[in-house]
Amino acid sequence: MLHRFRGIALHLWTVDTTPFEPALAAAKEGGFDAVELRRVDFMRAQESGLSNTALLGRVRSHGLPVSAVGCEYGWTFAAKQDRERLFASLREACERAVMLDCATVMSGIGPGDASMEEGVANIRHAGEIVERHGLRLALEYQFQHPIVSRLDILRELIAKAGQKSVGLLLDAYHLQRGGRPGRGFEDVPGAEIFYVQYSDVPDAPPNAAPPVDRLAPGKGVVRWSELFQLLAAKGYDGWISYEAPNPAHWNHPAIDVAREGATATRQMLEAAFAR
Repeated sequence: MLHRFRGIALHLWTVDTTPFEPALAAAKEGGFDAVELRRVDFMRAQESGLSNTALLGRVRSHGLPVSAVGCEYGWTFAAKQDRERLFASLREACERAVMLDCATVMSGIGPGDASMEEGVANIRHAGEIVERHGLRLALEYQFQHPIVSRLDILRELIAKAGQKSVGLLLDAYHLQRGGRPGRGFEDVPGAEIFYVQYSDVPDAPPNAAPPVDRLAPGKGVVRWSELFQLLAAKGYDGWISYEAPNPAHWNHPAIDVAREGATATRQMLEAAFAR
């Protein structure tokens, strides 16, 4: 375990312009302990001619665990006509996670304008799906989202859904941008935290929605020692996943981007837990 956490994972959005297999190789050679896979990673690989079985075999052959598998976003507030398709994507993500010995499926809130009550019902149904697969669902709020822009809103939705298989995905970027920097999630019980993503935040307004201005730890304003120490104090012992989409990263070799991110992360962890 890396300073109380299971290890560091590379979210493949960080190296988005790199093809699937070289991105996996970069994660391993760059010093990460695992990878986080998005739905689009599977889609792109399949479009290149890889079957799902072959694709999963390629992931396993690289030797890194998978920290989380993503599904298609939008099911939370989906219109009725879209729900079955989106829940089918969630079931597909669960099947992939099971085959990869990955315990966590992650999802953002995504688009949609259903009511809050329907959102609660959809979260409850999603929890039933992942529970049937023996998995957990980590749900992420986004500070720019038109409905779920604050952590307390997401906590309330999950609490009302009442599904033990659904919990929080905390992202250092969204915590910082959303007014909860450093120890700003002190009020959140550790049992609610299912998964963690991170990147540093520039001292400037976000450059897009979703923002692609994310930085390696130490290059922005995130208070890393406070954040990591509080996670550890709350008993979080899962993966922490480096999600740092940025055109500057996409224009450099993936191995260099991975190595920079892994090295910077370990330095911040060392500083946070130095005795």
